[in-house]
Amino acid sequence: MTEFLLAHLSDAHIGPLPQFMRRELMNKRFTGYMNWKRRAQIHDMDVLAALVADMKAQAPDHVAMTGDVMNIGLPGEFPIARAWLETLGDPRDVSFTPGNHDAYVRAALPWIEQTFAPWCSSDGEGKTRFPFLRERGDVALIGLSSGVPTAPFMASGRLGLDQREKLAALLEETGRRGLMRVVMIHHPPTRGGAGFGRSLTDARQLESVIARCGAELILHGHNHRLQVRHIHRRESASRVPCVGVASCSAVPGTPLHRAAYHLYRVARTQDGWSVEARARGVSAHAPAGALHVSDLGPVAL
Repeated sequence: MTEFLLAHLSDAHIGPLPQFMRRELMNKRFTGYMNWKRRAQIHDMDVLAALVADMKAQAPDHVAMTGDVMNIGLPGEFPIARAWLETLGDPRDVSFTPGNHDAYVRAALPWIEQTFAPWCSSDGEGKTRFPFLRERGDVALIGLSSGVPTAPFMASGRLGLDQREKLAALLEETGRRGLMRVVMIHHPPTRGGAGFGRSLTDARQLESVIARCGAELILHGHNHRLQVRHIHRRESASRVPCVGVASCSAVPGTPLHRAAYHLYRVARTQDGWSVEARARGVSAHAPAGALHVSDLGPVAL
């Protein structure tokens, strides 16, 4: 492999909400629906379409979408989310990891398994599995699911012991083969990566897995902003960059929260791997009402 171009986007929050029956809001979805009425002004589908068009024009080798394509886990949202994922490219070239808004209530979990299998399955399998492993040349793409149902007003995530143990085995096996290991997850993978009630509850344990087994890059969403943190390896001086991306549907706002996606240019070197990251998104200098997607500059890893 000479070079691999990976695109990363997250938190599309596709709207408007589909028609629903009143009884479908008789749980956490009610508070989510009231919250969505406010957030609907933040997530613009024209912005989302412009970013996707620009991303596809860059011809990435693979697309990582790290969750929250939906809002409150309504049954009617799943076919809409599936149709949108299909616009990103062939499922072989697109990977998806669910977020808390996709797994909003317990009733949504079977729908995730049924709907997203083409984007959440390992090579050669046709069923949803976490973690999943997809190998593209010398790049190992490992997808985790941190989306779990939570109480109202909570947006935390969790992997659990089973996922963490399987992740460790995958990292060690792909590391022995010298692959570039990219881990995809919705919630920030580090302690303090998100505020109270919004964090990954077993981030400490995940950090321990990464520190022990290693990885070259971790991609996440959830915070709707550009964010870079690191996990230090235990027995070396290296550290693993953990990079969060802004929402891909947010209306133009502050530089960190402005709608964007990231492009990672990966190449093997004599010393290991070279990774260059750049953000592309809605320009702060575009005329009022205009949707101009441009290069926003490098992302420091």
